[in-house]
Amino acid sequence: MAEHHTRRSEFIAGIRDTFPLVVGDPAYALVFGALAVSNGLSPAAAMGFSLFVYAGSAQFIAAGLVGQGVNMALIIFTTFVVNVRHVLYGTTLAPHMKHLPQRWLLPLGFWLTDETFAVVVTRYNQPDTSAFKHWYHLGSSAILYLNWNLWTFIGLVAGQTIRAEDLSRYGLAFAMDVTFIGMVVPQLKNRPMVLAALAAGLSAVLLNGLPNKLGLIAAVFIGIGVGLLAERFMKSENATTTVEMDGMPS
Repeated sequence: MAEHHTRRSEFIAGIRDTFPLVVGDPAYALVFGALAVSNGLSPAAAMGFSLFVYAGSAQFIAAGLVGQGVNMALIIFTTFVVNVRHVLYGTTLAPHMKHLPQRWLLPLGFWLTDETFAVVVTRYNQPDTSAFKHWYHLGSSAILYLNWNLWTFIGLVAGQTIRAEDLSRYGLAFAMDVTFIGMVVPQLKNRPMVLAALAAGLSAVLLNGLPNKLGLIAAVFIGIGVGLLAERFMKSENATTTVEMDGMPS
């Protein structure tokens, strides 16, 4: 008997499937709240980052750049580049969401994160004919957004004694690492994806010493470049193989 999907069941399923991925958010958001204030942002501005920017890695980078006195243009450019991966996320999800009205597209686009993408792209690609998969998307987005802002607030109120370096001391960084590994690994389904991930990871390590997080920005472009080249090479190789097989005598 086929499973009957409703708005409620999809929404709850989105929350349930995303729940394991929120394990790293408390430590991450807690430290962001404390770090932002220590870098000169007011509590209201730091909370506004989480409410209206809602981009974890970009928030950390922007807060650090504010503390270094970097000019606004570079802060905007840096955070833009760090978040350019969302263009790829949006391109992947667009065929599944193009029928939705703007009242759905705007909030779901704003709430799109690495964790939500990793969960919902799998749901959208499942072969069932549920008409409410966007409610699954909403459930995933809701739990992450509420969790992130809750822990940012706690960080502002009670966590200002925790410094960024305390992440390693308390083992909190490990929770974040495991979360992102758990998101990335299931998506590495072919050779170009694996090569892109390896190239980006290696580049990020080798270029870590560059100022203003420029090593991270370079790693993004290197990973994308390697992935595109690998995909193009594989298509060319497959096309050559097909031609050779067509030329063989039957």
